[in-house]
Amino acid sequence: MTDADADAGGGAGAGGTAEQSAEIGSRLNWLRAGVLGANDGIISTAGLVVGVAGATTSRASILAAGVAGLLAGSLSMAAGEYVSVSSQRDSERAALEMERRELAEDPQAELAELTELLEARGLNRDLAREAAVQLTERDALKAHARVELGIDPDVLANPWHAAFASLIAFTVGALLPLLAIALPGPSERVPVTVAAVLAALTLCGVISARLGGAPPGRAVLRNVIGGALAMGVTYGVGTWLGTS
Repeated sequence: MTDADADAGGGAGAGGTAEQSAEIGSRLNWLRAGVLGANDGIISTAGLVVGVAGATTSRASILAAGVAGLLAGSLSMAAGEYVSVSSQRDSERAALEMERRELAEDPQAELAELTELLEARGLNRDLAREAAVQLTERDALKAHARVELGIDPDVLANPWHAAFASLIAFTVGALLPLLAIALPGPSERVPVTVAAVLAALTLCGVISARLGGAPPGRAVLRNVIGGALAMGVTYGVGTWLGTS
């Protein structure tokens, strides 16, 4: 019975093992999203300030552009994440409400459906039926939400949390190139910024790869090439505009 319960997403007496695994997975997803948000902040802000530095040596102009880019990027990321997660949460709530109605209207059909879903996961017919009955007696809606819909009704995504996390992650990432371009003298600004950004992108690539269980080499290479290309293009355009 333990295997059946665990397969149903932790709805039965296998204790908190499946629920703890889901919680750890959720935390890893948040951490991965934070790393990617910081990565976006690093690349976009670095490209912006390096491009402006190619056009002018004015520290005030470079800082104004960098701060504007930081604010615009972080707020845009937060708004986009809020809209996206809100839509996801609305869809999850609608699916749960439909499942609640179906359980009220035809509980036997829903029990048969749950049995088939558990059987499709590898349980034999009798064990699937037994597991479905026990899960239904315990919490029918939660069982169907987890097995049929892949939703944990106790842990729906929070759009405000997602928006705030994206805003903070992007801001933290954007601060690095902003400080790197602002602190050195005019002749060292671009080299220092490029070095700092590439080092930070290397670290982000390693962390994101480790969180995903993948070898870090490709992730680091993608990050570094993408960041270098962004800075190279914007610096070239900025230099061309500055001279013309």
